[in-house]
Amino acid sequence: MQRLVEQAIARHQLLEKGKRILVALSGGADSVALLLVLHELQYDVMALHCNFHLRGEESMRDENFVRNLCTRHGIELRVKEFDTLAYCQQKKVSIEMGARELRYTWFEQVRIKTAATAICVAHHRQDQAETVLLNLVRGTGLRGMAGMHWRNAHIVRPMLDCTKQDILDYLHAKQQTWVDDSTNAERDALRNRIRLDIIPLLERLNPQAVKNIAMTATHMQEALPIYERGLNTGRATTLTELHEALLGCGFNATQESNIWTGAVGSLIESDTHVLLKTRTQMVLMNKSERIQEPTLQECIIERERLTVMKAGTLYLDADKVLRPLSIRPTQQADRMTPFGMKGSRLVSDMMTDRKMNRLEKEEQHVLTDGKGQIVWLIGVRASDLYKVGEETRNVLCIEQKNRHSRSKTTIEYGTQKD
Repeated sequence: MQRLVEQAIARHQLLEKGKRILVALSGGADSVALLLVLHELQYDVMALHCNFHLRGEESMRDENFVRNLCTRHGIELRVKEFDTLAYCQQKKVSIEMGARELRYTWFEQVRIKTAATAICVAHHRQDQAETVLLNLVRGTGLRGMAGMHWRNAHIVRPMLDCTKQDILDYLHAKQQTWVDDSTNAERDALRNRIRLDIIPLLERLNPQAVKNIAMTATHMQEALPIYERGLNTGRATTLTELHEALLGCGFNATQESNIWTGAVGSLIESDTHVLLKTRTQMVLMNKSERIQEPTLQECIIERERLTVMKAGTLYLDADKVLRPLSIRPTQQADRMTPFGMKGSRLVSDMMTDRKMNRLEKEEQHVLTDGKGQIVWLIGVRASDLYKVGEETRNVLCIEQKNRHSRSKTTIEYGTQKD
């Protein structure tokens, strides 16, 4: 096992000698083996132990064990205690998710304070196989098939090539004990059921099942850079590519399928994002970003002194405009008399003529006068009722100072560009 870890570190450039290395130490066989191997390889290791206070006396047993282990080997140890149940209730997350958030947040805090270059975790080959199967059961794309990476930012996994038997053989050879987490034998968590039931079944079908699944994850990791270069073109030609483009946006598999097969104009929302399907693109927007009202700057100039008209500035007959002026979003029944026309038109039709999509229409504002009549479809078209004419004495000049719209990601779709 020591040779496998040393080879993995060198091949994937995971660690540097002489640099502080943090090791997540639960007290279980995997983390104990990782700590001792790195210590034997003469890395500057510091152990980190989390006491989540979820298993009563067993939690204290684990803490006492790691304290004794580190004292015996002269390894620096830091222990953090958490009120995990209170945290999970406050955040409204599962115990598993809450403990993970607490653990990795603390690890990163210690890494920064100690100037450590890596946080080593003891995932091994079977953990990799479990992760791939777990992702498959939940539904995944190519990234999920790639499983856990050797390095993810400062998190490194030097034991991904090691089997569980490698770890146990190493500990037995050193006559080193460890502690077992009793919850690992419970079948409440899906990962535990995969470990206890599915993996053994697969190994009866093929003794090399775990090795082959882990190897598939490695192949996927090697292929991902090529695949991601294609995704960076901002184009999706398959549902799988769309899934990858929407990762982290909260859409489930059914929604993604509806997006792919839905009609032009379809608007689908997750908890965090909204996606609009246009004729050639899918427009993705974060819902947390609020629509910003336009900022207008106005002044009045005598007609005779107005010699130059700037593009993008609105010029009105000041004496025809009833104050106060107001800005508001467009409404469904809005009508106005567009410049150069006699009759009125629906503002919604005018925006459609401009080929605005639904998200752009949501962001569009109008400027109204004291009677509520639309003076300007801002940035698009002015009303003919207030135009400057021969009889105009004073000109109201209105300039839009900000042209902010919510940031959007566009994903082209289809097999070829229109």
